[in-house]
Amino acid sequence: MIFSLLAAADVARTVGSVLLALLILLAMVTVHEFGHYAAGKLLHFRIEEFSVGFGPKLFSRAKKNGEVFSVRLLPLGGYCAFAGEDAEDAGPDAFPNKAPWKRIVVLAAGALMNYLLALLLILCSFAFCGRLQPMVQEVQPAADPAAAACSLREGDILLACEGKSVYLVSDLMDALEGKKEGDRARFTLSRREGDVRSVVDVPIVLRSDADFANLADTDALWQALGVRYSAEREAYRVASVSYRGFGFWETVGGSFVYSFRIGGTLFRTLGQLLTGDIGLSAFGGPVTTIRLTSQIASRGVQPFLEIAAFIGVNLAVFNLLPIPALDGSRILFTLLEWVRGKPVPRKVEGAIHAVGLILLVGFAILVDVLQLF
Repeated sequence: MIFSLLAAADVARTVGSVLLALLILLAMVTVHEFGHYAAGKLLHFRIEEFSVGFGPKLFSRAKKNGEVFSVRLLPLGGYCAFAGEDAEDAGPDAFPNKAPWKRIVVLAAGALMNYLLALLLILCSFAFCGRLQPMVQEVQPAADPAAAACSLREGDILLACEGKSVYLVSDLMDALEGKKEGDRARFTLSRREGDVRSVVDVPIVLRSDADFANLADTDALWQALGVRYSAEREAYRVASVSYRGFGFWETVGGSFVYSFRIGGTLFRTLGQLLTGDIGLSAFGGPVTTIRLTSQIASRGVQPFLEIAAFIGVNLAVFNLLPIPALDGSRILFTLLEWVRGKPVPRKVEGAIHAVGLILLVGFAILVDVLQLF
């Protein structure tokens, strides 16, 4: 009986975590589409339907102006349908016949709303919970006396490296890239001495060369810093902890910086994918995203805010990339029309977006499948 109750509790927690992940994704997509909707209303576009979710309708309500608000069965998407958006022979009030600059504003508004929501979540996380920083849990003993004297210690919280604030592990990699074994790196740490924790600047001697193959090569980073590898956990002895030693303006400014770092990391990761420096296994599709989001978001308020903000920034940046089927590609076609004075034939543009959508779906499925191996 006890084992049955424990199993039921585990199932309930798992289901709850997945539902929480779906809620985050649905909220981000809905906010994105609301950005299109709000900009369209502001610029007097005619809107046919605003839908939360895809698939069969669960709920639908029509307004007097003809707009339809609907909730659909599948919670992994949504859309804001403008009048004549994909029509070949659209009327004067249709989306393609609006001024190019207005269409660009409407197309970019979705990503802007995602970013603004993510920024608000980051600000709330920093202000009320603190900023997540890497903390050393165990250090590898150093044979060299010089390295032993200038080494990280258990409990050190890494705040900055070479004068650059640490928001992501990639910030440490950027600051140390190219340094060799025996070189010194200047760290700002929150270090405990007895019962008192204080901020100190200390030199750390690198245990190995800081040469990183890509942004996922964190093993080389922790080896260089002398952090012990834990075989039973198959991980280096580093944890994320909330650190609240930042003032008001540092918190506000840090929120912007952190959001930019997240977006920049996405650009760099995609660039390393194109150059072959990083493999497809470093990416995840919808299934992987839901799985990881459910694991992180269920750990508490701060992890919930952090993962939601991370998804928001990435959704904003990714949607503005000039990839067919995404807003960035549609903006590019609109800019091309603005410069040429005439649009690319609607059928041609539609075919390009359709092919892009198929390739994106195929890519999402592929990277999810690769996670199984």
